Amino acid sequence: MSIAIPGSITGGAQTGLTTPGYTTSVDTPPDVNSKQSAITALTGTQTGVDAHSVARPFTVMVQRPKSYNVLGKPNPTTGLISSVPRNTYKVLVRKGVTPLAGQPSAVMIVRMEIEVPAGSDVADPANVRAALSAAIGFVNSVSAGIGDTAVNGVL
Repeated sequence: MSIAIPGSITGGAQTGLTTPGYTTSVDTPPDVNSKQSAITALTGTQTGVDAHSVARPFTVMVQRPKSYNVLGKPNPTTGLISSVPRNTYKVLVRKGVTPLAGQPSAVMIVRMEIEVPAGSDVADPANVRAALSAAIGFVNSVSAGIGDTAVNGVL
């Protein structure tokens, strides 16, 4: 896997957070097809935010498929492939949050999945990369809006 979780992550803009940043430490992932780090320190002004602990986890994880799917053979009559399998990659962030004052923490999960049609990694890598570039750029550009919507429910 060529994804390396950096030791320092610059956070996206969010209402109420000033220049959010996160220091990571390598952590043990849940399986061998993953990489995981814990957020062990915060930078910028993030009043009320806490770093990773047992009671309030704060982790980032990337995961590749357990086994890769490959493109099947075309139908000998039509020349078409009837079913194109997908290879799914995941990004997962876990963060302990307080559901109600005085209550124990609950874990919030942010999950992103990337489904790459088998074969397109070889036949069309530029467009695979363009889709990812656009998705990551879009999420980064609307980071504060996503946070606002998650808090106030207004889209």
